[in-house]
Amino acid sequence: MNNAVVDDEAEKPLDPAMEKVRRKMVRLLAIALGIMMIGLMAVLYAIVYKMSESGKQASPAVAAIPAGAEEISTSIALPKGAQINGESLSGSRILFDLTLPDGKRELAIYDTVEGRFVARYALTNAE
Repeated sequence: MNNAVVDDEAEKPLDPAMEKVRRKMVRLLAIALGIMMIGLMAVLYAIVYKMSESGKQASPAVAAIPAGAEEISTSIALPKGAQINGESLSGSRILFDLTLPDGKRELAIYDTVEGRFVARYALTNAE
């Protein structure tokens, strides 16, 4: 008997005021979903656009010596007996990782424009 009462209540039509509110809510839901779908499509389009643009970019040009320019030839005086463990170039500066004859390690920065060492850093163990 209880089930019959619940079924009758569920199938009763809504009064006109509630039906109007329900329709408004369904319309607002449809509008909100539409706006969200448009936003999602815009984000996906932007991602695809950025990915396709990054593939079209040319690789950076390698600096080349212009035709007719003279070759640069120079020497860098390192401390006597020093060994080069590694080097790195950044712009006009070269970083040398050196092992000195006494076994100590040092980082030395050489500026090719100035033609001299601009900084030296001794590497020590922290105590």
